[in-house]
Amino acid sequence: MSLNFFKYQGAGNDFIFIDNRNDVFPKDNAELIIHLCDRHFGIGADGLILIENDIDSDFKMIYFNADSSQTMCGNGARCAVAFAKKLGIINSSTTFTAYDGPHHAKVNEDNTVSLEMIDVDKVDVFENHVFTNTGTLHHIELVDDLQNYPVVESGRKIRNEVYGKEGSNINFIQQVNENTFDIRTYERGVENETLACGTGVTAAAIAVHKIGKTSDTTVNLNAVGGNLTVDFDVIDGIYKNVILTGPAQFVFQGTFEIS
Repeated sequence: MSLNFFKYQGAGNDFIFIDNRNDVFPKDNAELIIHLCDRHFGIGADGLILIENDIDSDFKMIYFNADSSQTMCGNGARCAVAFAKKLGIINSSTTFTAYDGPHHAKVNEDNTVSLEMIDVDKVDVFENHVFTNTGTLHHIELVDDLQNYPVVESGRKIRNEVYGKEGSNINFIQQVNENTFDIRTYERGVENETLACGTGVTAAAIAVHKIGKTSDTTVNLNAVGGNLTVDFDVIDGIYKNVILTGPAQFVFQGTFEIS
């Protein structure tokens, strides 16, 4: 059977998209998902995303990491909105369902996509890092000389030795100015550094505000693959109206064969 795929990227975080509204993709075939995401023997991507019909919203997004595990993905969700617009499912605004529940989003006039993330009511502050959940688990740590920091080695060690089998995404950040931070992320499920992580920059923005590194409620994050912005309100200690904004771009499309 031949299936069409579409490739999108959001600040270098790249995804394989499949229009699965006819429910033809074998979602239980982990080996296939891993193969398609393989950068040497497959299409190559940080993850694979299915767009499906949903009774309660415009569409359902099902996200698989490159190792076939499921979670929420902020940049993937923003790209899903752009893909849904390309398919004619939505116009410029939408409500859709993801791993962590319903989300609102819109395609802006400059073709960036703004995504409303979940409220964050628990931010754990430790001596050397912050830990929170922005749809998936995140460890955030301030470092010096981020450009030369051993992100993969340190990230993998923390991900496995501190967080065990479940793991966590590990984010290393460095402050640039009052409301701008550079960020690099080691992602569980990909088990490597990715060029950007949407839930990661969201977690980092909340973390730096929580620990007083910035008083701004608009935080700019410079990922390796591009720039993202996180806006939020703080109401009774809860981070609400959390909006992740950044690029979501179509790259190419093609077909692959499955037996």
